[in-house]
Amino acid sequence: MSADGSGRGRLGRLYHGQTDVDFVGRAKLWFALSGAIIALGLVSMLGRGLNLGIEFQGGTSWVVPGSVDTEEVRDVMASLGAPDASIQTLGGEQGERVRVQAAPDSGADREAVTQALADLAGTDASDVQVTDVSPSWGSEITNKAERALVFFLIAIAAYITLRFEWRMAAATLAALVHDILVTVGVYSLTGFEVTPATVIAVLTILGYSIYDGIVVFDKVDENVQAAGGAGRSTYSSIVNRSLNQVLMRTLNTSITALLPIASLLVIGSFVLGAVTLQQFALALLIGLGASAYSSIFIASPLLAVIKEREPRWASTRRRLEARSAPLVPTGGSPAQSTTDDGDGSATRTAGDGDGAGRKPKAPPPPPPPPPSSSTAPIAPRGRKKGKRR
Repeated sequence: MSADGSGRGRLGRLYHGQTDVDFVGRAKLWFALSGAIIALGLVSMLGRGLNLGIEFQGGTSWVVPGSVDTEEVRDVMASLGAPDASIQTLGGEQGERVRVQAAPDSGADREAVTQALADLAGTDASDVQVTDVSPSWGSEITNKAERALVFFLIAIAAYITLRFEWRMAAATLAALVHDILVTVGVYSLTGFEVTPATVIAVLTILGYSIYDGIVVFDKVDENVQAAGGAGRSTYSSIVNRSLNQVLMRTLNTSITALLPIASLLVIGSFVLGAVTLQQFALALLIGLGASAYSSIFIASPLLAVIKEREPRWASTRRRLEARSAPLVPTGGSPAQSTTDDGDGSATRTAGDGDGAGRKPKAPPPPPPPPPSSSTAPIAPRGRKKGKRR
């Protein structure tokens, strides 16, 4: 197995952070996909709205014990002036039950509906659980949830700006808005009931979305400090490298969070019949999937797009593209090209043109010394005179 991981399989490279997926290069595809989902959800919101629970719109709820056919219940409610009543079959340890909800302006008489449902189920009227909810209570919950969401977004934006920079905060907020719109759109398209448990779950998934984004941004900041200052990499390539390095960590976090929530949804709601668990787990499942997607395919590519507009990174991109691009041939000579040597220098090659860009020729070797003549007279060396001692 080689040191660079070339001998590993695809899963091995993914586990060691050695994948090379071009996330930023396909940013337009990711943005278009999310835009289509959000647009579809907004159209559904304008057309059919949300299926708000009784806690938000007020009304009366009846829980009837026993097994009762929902069509018969609907006929009874229609005959009593509530044809649009919501009917849901419940299960669990308390046995099979039927929950009927009617809006406050339905005109149905509370006592008449209670007695009619008891007769239909073959039980006493006192066994039917009746709950009246005022519309003002749901309005108060909505207002408090909106204020909590605004405070949360302000606090997150301030923290990320101080920890990293405002551009990362902007990308994070865009991902959060994406997650909220996707979750709300799915609820509108599917007709799932929106309850206070749904609101709590939506506020909870924002924390997971922030966590995934912070992990990626921290790695981006680390790689910028290591490579960005030398001007040898574009910001997009740094973001790509960072995403590939933390991809396995992000997948592990998302999978380990989604598995217990899926179990909670399947076992807690469908097997045990806990409706509140169903409402809470369903919103968590949708929101966590959206947040895992947005941290990789929305927040990070959007950050790269914003940063590439800065003069520093725009200049770096132009310089690197000019260094790797082929030069236009002049004077009838073959095209010249530059090759990056990896240390910031470039080696230029050219054909037999006018000599521009050519490496200088080596100077010719010096001429050999003239050969010595054996017939030339040799002058005798003079003897130095001195006093004889």
